[in-house]
Amino acid sequence: MSTTTPSTGTREVTDLPGRFKWLVQSPLRSGLIRYLHSRTSEAFSVEGFMQRFGRLQQDVENCLRELVAFGVARRAPGTPARYEAARPGDPAAARLLDGFLAEQGVVSHEDRSPAVQRFREMIGSDEKMLIVFEWIRTAAKSDISVLMLGPTGSGKEVVARMIHELSRRGSGRFQAVNCAALPDTLFESELFGYEKGAFTGAHERKPGRIELANNGTLFLDEIGDLSLVAQAKLLRVLEDRRIERLGGRESIEVNFRLISATNRPLDQFVRDDRFREDLYYRVNAFSIRLPSLRERVSDIPLLAHRLLARYCDANGLAVDSKTIEQGALDLLGSYHWPGNIRELESTISRAAVSAPGNVIRADDIQFLHPAETPAVKPREALTSLREAERVHILRVLEQIGWNKKQAAKVLEISRGTLYRKILEYHLEPSPPEPRQVRGAPPAHL
Repeated sequence: MSTTTPSTGTREVTDLPGRFKWLVQSPLRSGLIRYLHSRTSEAFSVEGFMQRFGRLQQDVENCLRELVAFGVARRAPGTPARYEAARPGDPAAARLLDGFLAEQGVVSHEDRSPAVQRFREMIGSDEKMLIVFEWIRTAAKSDISVLMLGPTGSGKEVVARMIHELSRRGSGRFQAVNCAALPDTLFESELFGYEKGAFTGAHERKPGRIELANNGTLFLDEIGDLSLVAQAKLLRVLEDRRIERLGGRESIEVNFRLISATNRPLDQFVRDDRFREDLYYRVNAFSIRLPSLRERVSDIPLLAHRLLARYCDANGLAVDSKTIEQGALDLLGSYHWPGNIRELESTISRAAVSAPGNVIRADDIQFLHPAETPAVKPREALTSLREAERVHILRVLEQIGWNKKQAAKVLEISRGTLYRKILEYHLEPSPPEPRQVRGAPPAHL
């Protein structure tokens, strides 16, 4: 027999086994139980759980209250609030707990995911990334096409792999294609494959990436760089779900999930006739925006320590064998990070190699983009003509919403020259907010 609690809407089961079964049905509650009881000598804060599980504060607090009420967790003395493992006083409840821990001795499917572990290293205390985690969980529950928006180096491929590994297609292949490095002459052979003798050098049959992604996931990185010809061919595949290898006559049915990523303003590309509108709606059924590192600068010290620990582990060193002094952390926090997480990781690795001792100091930090490094003495920070041009073009583009035609008129240059300047200076707009999808959690990024 069961009833529903009006205040919370949760299912209140009267019998003990039923109550425990309900408790561990939640991935977050069961994960918290396993985590606490694998570290019985430690107590953890709500923020620590948020970072560990990638969940919002309210979700964590609600689950902890339910665990405390059942007796499998308790609040540790002192402030701020910290929680530790507990053993139920009821012998029957204790036996249920022991049985659960014995069965769940192995980590969950989510915990086994390499991409999940990699993504958790990217999570700090900023709630933007926790919300991204919620969107990832939502996307993984279906086969809907996902478009990821975010600057270069923000972790878009990590997120794509995470969605794949958490989805029902996780046992299938994940095929990643960099569209920016794929000219039209290689598009069909790379994505569709080819038969023996299809062209000079085709000495044997080769399946394409789409065929290899059958029952799995196809990830198209930098999809905004595809030519209009390639876009038309991709659209045909998405509509028909069939391909033909180059030089072949057989039509092959394919079943794959499409995840795309871009740092380009695809909506603006559609208005400029640089990206097909029908393809845009196909790939943008569900969008996720990844924030830049500068949008969560408070996370940089934590991320730096995590990346340094990973470097040490990968090189056979104790994870705490190297540390970062505060002066170096201050310098990292003042940098613009145009390359985002990827650049931070390479910066930490270089500093770990070049540091003469076990402590990374400010002098050991070398940035990939020195022009972006904050000047120590403002009087010496002279602006070059090239930098002044870059800043001016970017300011004009941002003020008029990246309308290239209008921007070219304001700048009194041709549209072709403007496109060349955008590429030359690596100019990028701030990615748009993700569209709300029915049934998805609200976006507050």
